[in-house]
Amino acid sequence: MLNRLLSGDYPRSKVLAVILVAIFLGLALAPFLFPGVKALSVAAKVLIFVVLVASFDLLLGYTGIVSFAHTMFFGIGAYGIAVATTRMGPTWSALLVGLAGALVLSLLLSLAVGLFSLRVRAIFFAMITLAVAAAFQTLASQLSDITGGEDGLTFKVPEILSPSFEPFDDPFLGVTIDGRLICYYLLFVAAVALVLALLRIVNSPFGRVLQAIRENEFRAEAIGYRVVVYRTTSSVLSALFATMAGAMLALWLRYNGPDTSLSFEIMMDCLLIVVIGGMGTIYGSAIGAVLFLVAQSYLQDLLRLGSEATSGLPWLSALLSPDRWLLWLGVLFVLSVYYFPTGVVGRLRAAAARKAG
Repeated sequence: MLNRLLSGDYPRSKVLAVILVAIFLGLALAPFLFPGVKALSVAAKVLIFVVLVASFDLLLGYTGIVSFAHTMFFGIGAYGIAVATTRMGPTWSALLVGLAGALVLSLLLSLAVGLFSLRVRAIFFAMITLAVAAAFQTLASQLSDITGGEDGLTFKVPEILSPSFEPFDDPFLGVTIDGRLICYYLLFVAAVALVLALLRIVNSPFGRVLQAIRENEFRAEAIGYRVVVYRTTSSVLSALFATMAGAMLALWLRYNGPDTSLSFEIMMDCLLIVVIGGMGTIYGSAIGAVLFLVAQSYLQDLLRLGSEATSGLPWLSALLSPDRWLLWLGVLFVLSVYYFPTGVVGRLRAAAARKAG
């Protein structure tokens, strides 16, 4: 059963297996283990970014395609939910229509970008996707009648997912069961299902061909594989998964705007998370997302404690100021790349292989 769920892609490292199980249980029990609004929001963001980064890794890590348009599809998914619920009301049919419309639009756009741009190489394709993403963000900001412009769209969700919905009078294990909690577990189930689907894709014969193209595109084409078709299909699949991650984001925030889902900073975060976790490993998206988002969310709090503890040393207290959290986040990223050049997953798997050998 486990072999079928993981598509035969085992962690291949006891330490990695323990970490992945801990992440799974931590996210599954997050509302009970880490009570509080901020902790639940961080856990939900981790679930969303695991799907988004895993879909991006399908492009970068498994196919060798560098694309800067990934957040465009992320934003399409978020806007699909926001626009549909704003027009049709907070109903399940509105969510389905919004998601279906977003998936169709992402399919058409990714197919167009793939067919017209994937024939160019390396940096040229990356620049084309960057231009397309920038144009789409500008378009979303200007179409205020549809997207709300710079102000974005605030909308309502079905009552069962609303924070005001409380089916039980008494708390369960000290936690009030409400619509926010139900929404979190909806995201959790969706994230697990989507990650397992991506594992199935990358471990299928199709996924093996993608890896062959990544390693040597010329040889893959020489033995009969239509490289453009495989690269385009990979681009389309990646876009569809990113669209579903965007829909998850909108469902959780009940708001969407250009800076929320189309920002270039999100693209940079995806790149950092892929590098930290390990390219070409779906598991790396989970580990990288947890490390990066927890550091991003709580580093300021830790620095504040450190600054207060070292108040007797003015120079050290100033260095540990919470205002310098981006500096320390950058230092942590440089150290992670230096000590884990193949990512956390790659390093752990290599260590396990050396030990076994």
